[in-house]
Amino acid sequence: MRSRAPVPVQEVNRLRVLLVCLFTLVLVTQATAATTKAERAPVPRTTAKVERPALTLDQQLERKLDTLRRYRGTVRFFENHRSLLAAGAQRSSAKERLAYAQTRVRQLSKTVSVLRAKVRARTERRLASLPPKQAICSVFGSYCQEALAIAWCESRHSTRAQNGQYLGLFQMGSHERRLFGHGATARAQAVAAHRYFVVSGRDWSPWACRWAAS
Repeated sequence: MRSRAPVPVQEVNRLRVLLVCLFTLVLVTQATAATTKAERAPVPRTTAKVERPALTLDQQLERKLDTLRRYRGTVRFFENHRSLLAAGAQRSSAKERLAYAQTRVRQLSKTVSVLRAKVRARTERRLASLPPKQAICSVFGSYCQEALAIAWCESRHSTRAQNGQYLGLFQMGSHERRLFGHGATARAQAVAAHRYFVVSGRDWSPWACRWAAS
């Protein structure tokens, strides 16, 4: 039997190199395929950023007031510790902090004034829209029921009621309207009547329907 001739060392080395190359090619191909698949895969949607609701007028005012109080506290601190502004290594820094706090106090004071005006205007609009019964009770407080009875007798709770010179919920005459005011809304008429009521000693005697309060 013929024996096989031994394979030369050079050929063995070439085979090894070839196998290594093939193995590397397989790994690279698999990695490339995986990367391509990952790139084509749909990207999960990120959670949308939740927008915070806008601050109400009252919340804005409260925040500005809180900040204003803090800066006023800073100003008071330096006013009570004048030595920090007179000399020493911290003099320049202290003066800068005081000047900044004073500037912020002026700015915030203006902002607070504007916000308070807006709050008052909003409150006035709300009060002006109150129906007669609510308007009367909001003004007369503990005398609410008596005032309601008087106004019902005088005008049937109508802001447009008129009897000669007498107008509105409480049928106030022209002289009384000049003294205590008047208006188209139930709130304005109730406020005028309350002024008249207080000046009269919290007595319903000026009204023809005074018996209705008893």
